[in-house]
Amino acid sequence: MSNDQKPTRRLRSQDWFDNPDHIDMTALYLERFMNYGVTPEELRAGKPIIGIAQSGSDLTPCNRVHVELVKRVRDGIRDAGGIPIEFPTHPIFENCKRPTAALDRNLAYLGLVEILYGYPLDGVVLTTGCDKTTPSALMAASTVDIPAIVLSGGPMLDGWHEGDLVGSGTVIWRMRRKLAAGEIDREEFLQAALDSAPSVGHCNTMGTASTMNALAEALGMSLTGCGAIPAAYRERGQMAYRTGKRAVELVFEDIKPSDILTRAAFLNAIRVNSAIGGSTNAQPHLAAMAKHAGVDLAPDDWQVHGFDIPLLANVQPAGAYLGERYHRAGGTPAIMWELLQAGKLDGNCRTVTGKSMAENVAGRETTDRDVIYPFQQPMKEKAGFLVLKGNLFDFAIMKTSVISQGFRERYLSEPGREGVFEGKAVVFDGSEDYHRRINDPDLAIDENTILVIRGAGPLGWPGSAEVVNMQPPDHLLKRGITSLPTIGDGRQSGTADSPSILNASPESAAGGGLAWLRSGDRIRIDFNEGLCNMLLPDDEIEHRKTEGLPPVPPDATPWQRIYRQTVTQLSDGAVIENAADFRQIARTLPRHNH
Repeated sequence: MSNDQKPTRRLRSQDWFDNPDHIDMTALYLERFMNYGVTPEELRAGKPIIGIAQSGSDLTPCNRVHVELVKRVRDGIRDAGGIPIEFPTHPIFENCKRPTAALDRNLAYLGLVEILYGYPLDGVVLTTGCDKTTPSALMAASTVDIPAIVLSGGPMLDGWHEGDLVGSGTVIWRMRRKLAAGEIDREEFLQAALDSAPSVGHCNTMGTASTMNALAEALGMSLTGCGAIPAAYRERGQMAYRTGKRAVELVFEDIKPSDILTRAAFLNAIRVNSAIGGSTNAQPHLAAMAKHAGVDLAPDDWQVHGFDIPLLANVQPAGAYLGERYHRAGGTPAIMWELLQAGKLDGNCRTVTGKSMAENVAGRETTDRDVIYPFQQPMKEKAGFLVLKGNLFDFAIMKTSVISQGFRERYLSEPGREGVFEGKAVVFDGSEDYHRRINDPDLAIDENTILVIRGAGPLGWPGSAEVVNMQPPDHLLKRGITSLPTIGDGRQSGTADSPSILNASPESAAGGGLAWLRSGDRIRIDFNEGLCNMLLPDDEIEHRKTEGLPPVPPDATPWQRIYRQTVTQLSDGAVIENAADFRQIARTLPRHNH
């Protein structure tokens, strides 16, 4: 593309920098950009001004690679005839933000909407990495609807500990069980965790970070192959350059998120999530992105369109390998190639490449069948999310790809009742209660116990916390029982290998059924019918409702109060209520400020 190419329509940035009807306003908008060396000729040339939404900082180590990557993004934008303008986004760091980074997704979304709408930007490069940076960016891009493209930062290099692959997050859950069983000491526990993080980048497992960046690609919002390139690889910088160039071309071609983010694209993402063994956090994030894109995505779509998809990616936590090997095996394009051949992917969907999804993944068959399995010979059949409902909740999901053979034999293989399990509930109000009492012998927790945690949803925590993947008490771990059935109204880490029933909606703090459950009650889980019920008569449940809801912590910050006052349930994406009323707002220019 020629550096001298001009758009065929008037760009929105020209209303700021080249507006003959408001020369006084043009002067005001221009003059302060001059103070760091930008020339008026650049801003008044009619070239696309491309924002770079910088999500990397010292507070977000998973995304910090973008501090350097944006140099190549800038090069690409310049070479394609655009003007780059970099700006920061609200930091989101999953590992470190208390009480949960889930609070920050909607806050980052709000901030990015205001920037993309209120400033002279014609297009944007969305830098992503850590879990919630991807959905917050795409939620905002859909709301404003200027040309946008995702550049993920990529996973860390593979971690190794004493000759074994150790994946970020996954190793912590595994070593926590060994520590509780007395097989390792605290220093060994810490060292194994530290060995799982050997380089720049986000989680090297198929946790939420890798999942969401894979799904950005499956939605058509990033260049083919972008999601899985390790952060430390040279190809990551090359992808940054090409993404910068393509951002300018998207403005020239007037390709916007609304042209790409269709229902068919979201159904593709659901299917890809099943095939890669993706995170359960994909459910609320995809629901949120769909809502802001104006796409009708129902909770049951996970069951209808995703459950029957097989597991194809042999990547932790559902498999054995990590991000480097997955990338070298072909990454998400190779997964989509398998789905396309099997008729399970809509290849007609538009993408930011300017080509269809089928064109993007043509010839992308893997050469490494240890990592990416053929569709007809998968790692596991029917590996999607099981959708459940009953008198405990109207909606919850369970990730079936992480159900181990031992778990299946213990709980789901009773002759004549395959797929059905009953057990005694032990209920915890928040993670503090769980950690304080899990080893209390008076609870009489055995292998037939169902661990339940509540007060962990968007309202209760607040923000929805990754606490549902509870481990058994120490005495069971020492017997080799490494997982129990668990249920909760919060989430669990995408790196966890726990077959939990989670994202329960409505949550207990909203009056969901978990609020009326008591320790000692019996619960029946029927995977065949998709049911999860407390075995209590209706009149007893009604009586318990008179006792009021379980208490939750008070608001600790102004944003926590605003969040609680506006947030919807996880089944709906935990979005800001009524925020989806604002869509494609860039079609109308904002008012002048003087």
